[in-house]
Amino acid sequence: MASTPRTRSALDQDIEAIRDDILRMGSFVSEQIATAVRSLKTRDTGLAHQVNSADQQVNEMRYKVERASVRTIATQQPTAKDLRIIIASMHIASELERIADHAAGIASITIRIGDEPLVKPLIDIPRMQEVACEMLHGALDAFVKKDAEAAKLIAQRDEEVDELYNQVLRELLAYMMQDARVIPQSTYLVWTAHNLERIADRVTNICERVIFIATAELGDYKPEKE
Repeated sequence: MASTPRTRSALDQDIEAIRDDILRMGSFVSEQIATAVRSLKTRDTGLAHQVNSADQQVNEMRYKVERASVRTIATQQPTAKDLRIIIASMHIASELERIADHAAGIASITIRIGDEPLVKPLIDIPRMQEVACEMLHGALDAFVKKDAEAAKLIAQRDEEVDELYNQVLRELLAYMMQDARVIPQSTYLVWTAHNLERIADRVTNICERVIFIATAELGDYKPEKE
């Protein structure tokens, strides 16, 4: 049976509410990433504990999106295009929750390092955070606009994060070879960079869901590494 105008209006409202919840979740998660890296840069364990404490809040945001999505599918007769938006939204919420887990991982590293002086000034790690957050903001904007081409361009920036990660890894390995005493902290910093590299990968996954919404095609749009 065809949807009545009233039913269509209710469906549109439900989808808009899900989209708005995704945007709120994405904004909050982006703040958690930035705060986690700032906590490391300043060795502020109080900030780090705040990031870890926010984990349950992020989980609840994800569950809210999932509950609303399932309810909308069950009650609102969504079309194929609507279903793509709803299903992709659930996947995006899951990726955002996992991104927040990576931010919490960085915060936990801050707590482990404590007030110990850093073995080197943090330059590439904060830059990784900036690029990853720029990618996340761009992916969410493409999600709102259903812009597949923008999503593809954002996914290509993952290579920029990978290059920064490799630079961090090379520098820290050199430090560890020169002085074994810095190995524990250098290992923590490598883990930090790895968390940021994984955040960029998960943003790429979000971009793939945006492309799915716009084109009904699923694929890997991450550029191949040489």
